[in-house]
Amino acid sequence: MSRRKSGAKKPQQKRPKEVTPPEPPRRAEASAPPPEPPIIKPELPLPPEPPHSEYKPSVALVVAVVLTAVLEVLDITIVSVAIPHMLGTFGATSDQITWVLTSYLVSAAVVMPLTGYLSARLGRRRLLIFSIVGFVISSALCGLSWNLESMVVFRLLQGICGAPLVPLSQAILLDAFPKEKHGQALAIFGLGIMVAPVLGPTFGGWLTDTFVWRAVFYINVPIGIFALLLAMGHLPKTDIKYLKTDWTGLVLLVLAVGALQMVLDQGQTRDWFNSRFIQIFTAVTIFSSVAFFMRGWNNSKNIIDLSLLKDRNFLAGLLAITAYGVTLFGTIALLPLLTQRLMGYPAMSAGMLFIPRAVASAIALSITGNYLMHYIDPRILVAAGVVLSAVGTMMMAGLSLQADGWAIAAPGIIAGVGMGLFFVPLTSVAFGSVRADRLDEAAGLYALMRGIGASIGIAVVSWLFVRQVQVHWGDLITHITPFNPAVPPYLSALGLNPQAPGSMSAVALEIGRQAQMLAFIDLFWFIGLVTFAILPLVFMMKRPSTTGVFIPAHV
Repeated sequence: MSRRKSGAKKPQQKRPKEVTPPEPPRRAEASAPPPEPPIIKPELPLPPEPPHSEYKPSVALVVAVVLTAVLEVLDITIVSVAIPHMLGTFGATSDQITWVLTSYLVSAAVVMPLTGYLSARLGRRRLLIFSIVGFVISSALCGLSWNLESMVVFRLLQGICGAPLVPLSQAILLDAFPKEKHGQALAIFGLGIMVAPVLGPTFGGWLTDTFVWRAVFYINVPIGIFALLLAMGHLPKTDIKYLKTDWTGLVLLVLAVGALQMVLDQGQTRDWFNSRFIQIFTAVTIFSSVAFFMRGWNNSKNIIDLSLLKDRNFLAGLLAITAYGVTLFGTIALLPLLTQRLMGYPAMSAGMLFIPRAVASAIALSITGNYLMHYIDPRILVAAGVVLSAVGTMMMAGLSLQADGWAIAAPGIIAGVGMGLFFVPLTSVAFGSVRADRLDEAAGLYALMRGIGASIGIAVVSWLFVRQVQVHWGDLITHITPFNPAVPPYLSALGLNPQAPGSMSAVALEIGRQAQMLAFIDLFWFIGLVTFAILPLVFMMKRPSTTGVFIPAHV
């Protein structure tokens, strides 16, 4: 022992003797005690995520949050059916009535990315209750509106109140379910968020035909009250964070998102960049967006935590859901035009053609979330969903004016299965490494980009359709003369001859129908190719370490 102490007092003098044979046993003995540090390690664990125990995935809670999400998403497509009826009631022009849609979309787009900030300042429970109450009241006011101006004001209020509903619902479900059951939670959420837009025109058409156009707003009142009662009874209180408001970042974000939404919604009506209005709002969009990102990229106190975009999986998920929003809502915008305006289907009959698509999507969502996610790499499921969605859309390029209902519904079934395979795995991967206390912010960005994708899809498809109709009309009309050998047989079937009055008008009408059909074919090919373009984003995602619904962080 005395030798050991002297060695401890003069370690520099003893160091050369460490190579002698007697020394190693002593050093081994001296080094034996250090296994004790593992006892200290549990005292320094990694910072845990906020617990999920405050939420219990009860049936009532699930129904409440899904209903609130359905209200907001359904309102976007259901109201479009009532637009033609509003024209007569308000005495508005086609250009003026578009503000009924634009006002809602712009206000919702501005508020949606602020969901995380508002949730921190008010608490999830309080924000959700305020949003539901505001949405119900504004919906009732929309139904009571007496002129176009009042309708636009109430729609602005409806968009402000409805914006947080979707991201809050998604965040609450992800918080309520443990990570190994996120697939189930997202499948339930997807039933509302992805299927509702498909059924919106059908439901809106039925309400408008059965009652009056105001019913598309009144229907939100009983559903909203029911969801409110469930939320108040089963959603626990959450802590309030006293955050300092970044007013500069807030103003830049509002300008960027609002101006972009204005460009997308009014571009077609105002002839795009030939309009000074569109030019100004485009410039505001670019300047505000650049300033917002430059200012907030490394600023943790920014109104939105942009560090979320540094997560490769979340960034890829944002881009993918944006692109899919383009294709999904672009298709939804085309189908009523094809079936009702061109093929002459009544509104209800046309809506019935979309039900198989919605049913296929619902079944695929359920199977994917409950079973497939446990055994298959989510990226493979996303890729399969992209391929099926693209194939289903391209199959519609084979339609003709004589196509029957099954020829229209069958491609929709394939695309619906693709939608079910796509949504759950993509969202699971995108949110897999997002901290629980960042779910509100992440869900707000996710919903915003899905909405922007929808606006882009509708705007681009509308513009391309008009353009392609003109192109095909010009090509077809050059070959149609009274001396064309195909003209007399066509007129004869109508009981006309080339010299009869109105014969060329009948031919021109048919040329218009053919030009529209060719334009639809072009757009279905275009949407299919855009859908395929999502595939590279799948390979941007990190490979999951395990199959199943939970994608661990730092994989």
